[in-house]
Formats: sequence, C-alpha cells, structure tokens
Amino acid sequence: MSYLQEEGISKRTWYAIIAVGVLHVLLGYALISGLAIKAVKVITGPLETVNIEEPAPPPDEPPPPPPKLEDIPPYVPPPDVQIETAAPPPPTITTQTAVPQPQPTVAPPAPPAPPPAPPAPTVAPTRAVPNARNREVTEDDYPDASRRAGEEGTTGVMVVVGTDGRVKSCTITNSSGFSRLDDRACQIAQRRWRFKPATQEGQAVESEFRTNYRWQLQEGRR
Repeated sequence: MSYLQEEGISKRTWYAIIAVGVLHVLLGYALISGLAIKAVKVITGPLETVNIEEPAPPPDEPPPPPPKLEDIPPYVPPPDVQIETAAPPPPTITTQTAVPQPQPTVAPPAPPAPPPAPPAPTVAPTRAVPNARNREVTEDDYPDASRRAGEEGTTGVMVVVGTDGRVKSCTITNSSGFSRLDDRACQIAQRRWRFKPATQEGQAVESEFRTNYRWQLQEGRR
C-alpha cells in the first residue's frame, strides 16, 4: 500500500486537486495577459462535473471478546497428618542423702596457769671482815718526804675484796690533799690488808669495803 492510500485519499481525488490548481494558474495568467475574455468564454462552456466519491471508512472492528476466566477449583484443605512423636522419658529424680556433718569439737578451756612461784628470798651477802691490826697506820708508814714536810690529813679509800680475802683493787674516794699520802694509803691496803671474805648462801663472793686513813705526826716529829 502506497503513502496516499495510507492517508485515506484516492488517486482521483488528487487528480482533481491538481486540475483545480492548474486552472487557477491559467486564470491568473489570462487575467494578466489580456486573454481573460477568451478564457471566460471558453470556461463558460459546459463544465463537466465530476463527483468524487470518497471511499467509505472501513467498518469498526468489533471489540475483542473479554478474556475467558479460568475456573478456579474449590479450595480443598489438606488432610490432617498425625505425626507420632516419641513420648518424653519420665523425669529422673535424683535423691541426695544429706551426710551429717560432724559437730566441731570444742576443747574445754585450758585451766588458768598457776601463778609463778614467788622468788626465793635472797640472802644478803655478809660483809668482808677486815683484820683490825693490819689497818693501823704507824709513823713508819709515813713517806719520808711527807714526814719532813709535815704533811697531815685524812685519805678515804674503797677497796674490792676478792673471794680469797685479799684486796684486788683500791680507789681514792677522799684525798688528803697530798698525793704522796694518798698513794701510800692504797699501797698499804693492797700489801697488808687481809679480810674474811663476804659470803652469800654459804659461798664466798667479792665485796667492797670503805675506810679512811688518818695521817698525823707525833708532836716530837713535826
């Protein structure tokens, strides 16, 4: 099918349109060139009319039939299926026997400690007993220089008496004012003095003894 047919206009219709166009062109030209009168005469002759019949439009196509609905089968519920499950085992009951706990043994309180024994009474040591005669100081005990110088005075001494009764040491506790007299006092004590040692619980022990020396010249020897 050509383009003209597609548009719905027949060839005859197109020919008529073209002929009318050409006629208008000729009339225009005749009016311009002075031939309008001749053309009018000619044109006034019998005109052949052409009935142009337009083709009838094609009939409307009937609408398509509605789609056929498929029959839906009625709903049939599935049969109930019984699933047999194994019965759960019976619960296990565990019994625990309580073991009696031994009762803690509470030891009886210890008896109070006996009071400490009183200390044994200490026996005071006896004092050393000197020999009185050995303690005497005579003119012969005077140092020569002290006799010539006329030195006199009192010398205090402290001696330590050993367990054998002898003097172990001598210390000046009070000076006579003359070193020669003090030194001679300790010399006499360590050389001549003898003691009965002090005792404690029947045993001889060391002890101290204090005494004074009196240095005095006779009237005739001053």
